[in-house]
Amino acid sequence: MPLDAAERHHARVVRAREGEEVEVFNGRGAGFFGVFGENAIRITAPAPDREAPAAIALAMAIIQLDKFELVVQKATELGVRAIVPLVTDRVELRAERYRGKHDRWRKIAFEAVKQSGRTLIPTIAEPTEFRDAVAREGAKIIFDADASPSTSQLSNSSTLFIGPEGGWSDEELRLAREHGCAFQRLGPRRLRAETAAIVATAIIAARCGGF
Repeated sequence: MPLDAAERHHARVVRAREGEEVEVFNGRGAGFFGVFGENAIRITAPAPDREAPAAIALAMAIIQLDKFELVVQKATELGVRAIVPLVTDRVELRAERYRGKHDRWRKIAFEAVKQSGRTLIPTIAEPTEFRDAVAREGAKIIFDADASPSTSQLSNSSTLFIGPEGGWSDEELRLAREHGCAFQRLGPRRLRAETAAIVATAIIAARCGGF
């Protein structure tokens, strides 16, 4: 398996030595053990499957960029298959602030995959209007501190919706109900948006056997 320039640089950064056993992945769900060489890795055996059994997507309102990047990193570590940056009614950032950040978010996710030992790189959508994201097919869970929780059966494919610091607008809550979303809360305390995203992802992943 030949190494490109970026991975040869990464190998130097982590001080990989020739003949050392390393772990590699193809980004599509397969991982392998191999022996490191100067310009290539000789594959020796399959690596353990560390991917979560459930296909969880996180639809996260675009918040302050450093905090949004933290969510991308931690959600990837927790096993999400997709991240959808949401444009909601109460997003405080102007569009020019997050326009063009897609490649940076993908790089953060890629580095988190390597760090956590995953083999599947989550997809990251372009910024998406809430009304478009909530209309998609499949199980959807809206996390809202003020909503009455509704009963929902866990699905192997769910999208989790986390709003901005200002919460969801009345129109967004109406659309969520119209499109059959389940409503959940995250305990008695109000959490910041980035905390809520990480906690919600961890809880649903655990319920689906991801830990």
